[in-house]
Amino acid sequence: MGPINATNVFRDNLRTIEPLTDRSMIREKEDDDMFGAIFNSMISNVNQTNGYLSQAENEEIKLAMGEATSTHDLAVALQKASTSLQYTVAVKNAFMESYRTLVNMQI
Repeated sequence: MGPINATNVFRDNLRTIEPLTDRSMIREKEDDDMFGAIFNSMISNVNQTNGYLSQAENEEIKLAMGEATSTHDLAVALQKASTSLQYTVAVKNAFMESYRTLVNMQI
């Protein structure tokens, strides 16, 4: 196995989030579609995070059983899982803060 280019690994796992403030994307009759797209994106994000956590756990088990030949794979899996979990928690916190703001609005 040759050297790993961290830039390529990073680029392959990096997803960009497009802002929802672009008015050309917002249409009145597609509000339900927009909510559905955001919701599906979050479900996909949670599923991907669970996958990374599962991969990290599998790498830990392989290392403990002596099947792993490299601790590098374990370190990469753990870092992916950690970063993905931190991102998911940050998005959840932002959503909850927005929800609290809406609930506390005076009408």
